[in-house]
Amino acid sequence: MSVTGYMWEGMNLILRVRVQPRASCNAWAGLQDDHFRVRITAPPVDGQANLHLQAFLAELFGVAKSRVTLLTGGTSREKRWCIAAPKRLPLGIERL
Repeated sequence: MSVTGYMWEGMNLILRVRVQPRASCNAWAGLQDDHFRVRITAPPVDGQANLHLQAFLAELFGVAKSRVTLLTGGTSREKRWCIAAPKRLPLGIERL
């Protein structure tokens, strides 16, 4: 993974995320060091934060939730996600 916090594997985007659960609102906070910061309102209990983050990323990238897959970090704040063929890209991410 590069210092940009993401890499492309064909049409799939591999994204490194550091999540802040129990935030006051859902927000894409941009690149910090080698990962993107994302704030979500869900608590980190029984996988609720992961499901909430999956839905948030799907909406942000303009894809169905089934196209957003958690690769690593199921119980950690630092996670890797795969977004299959994203239709939109937030600030800080460029298509190859």
